[in-house]
Amino acid sequence: MKAMILAAGKGERMRPLTLHTPKPLVKAAGVPLIEYHIRALAAAGFTELVINHAWLGQQIEDYLGDGSRFGVRIVYSPEGEPLETGGGIFKALPLLGAEPFLVVNGDVFTDYDFAALRKPLVGSAHLVLVDNPAHHPQGDFVLADSQVSDAEATGERLTYSGLAVLHPRLFAASVPGAFKLAPLLREAMAAGQVNGERYGGCWVDVGTHERLAEVERLLQEAR
Repeated sequence: MKAMILAAGKGERMRPLTLHTPKPLVKAAGVPLIEYHIRALAAAGFTELVINHAWLGQQIEDYLGDGSRFGVRIVYSPEGEPLETGGGIFKALPLLGAEPFLVVNGDVFTDYDFAALRKPLVGSAHLVLVDNPAHHPQGDFVLADSQVSDAEATGERLTYSGLAVLHPRLFAASVPGAFKLAPLLREAMAAGQVNGERYGGCWVDVGTHERLAEVERLLQEAR
């Protein structure tokens, strides 16, 4: 199974750090955020990685290279203009192939064991959901009996972690350009094609300076 790291975000809320450094290369405890993902993916047996980028993307390529020093092979999907999550994945599909693939947001920090997702996909998508963080109390989707429904369903809402396994058929009706992933997921949910799990371990959406400081604290405590 191949894996894709989404790394095209500009990181507006993390300025001035991201004025001259792409968000995935912002460091926590001296290590770029994206490197934590790459090392964890390699440890879980994912050796074929695709990384998209836009803002200051050449810096990402220059730092990571072909991935050989991490024990993986990295290919890149550069975007002249950010294509949002759905559009970015769709553009990278020729690099990802015809089989299901793992996708993870480059700006989350987690200790989730990626190896748990190396299993046959049932349906069109498998989402990892987490308890709602303080900055997103309304949540995204409802999980019941391993099936994921949209936020209009009754039940406890959870937050999409930015970690999933997707089948390329999810994008069968898509066309090139910028578009979000969520509407495609909701269509698949309506057809009963999305399952998921709830993860209660470490997970931080590193979207602000405060949350970056939280990751620094977690890493210090783990030492």
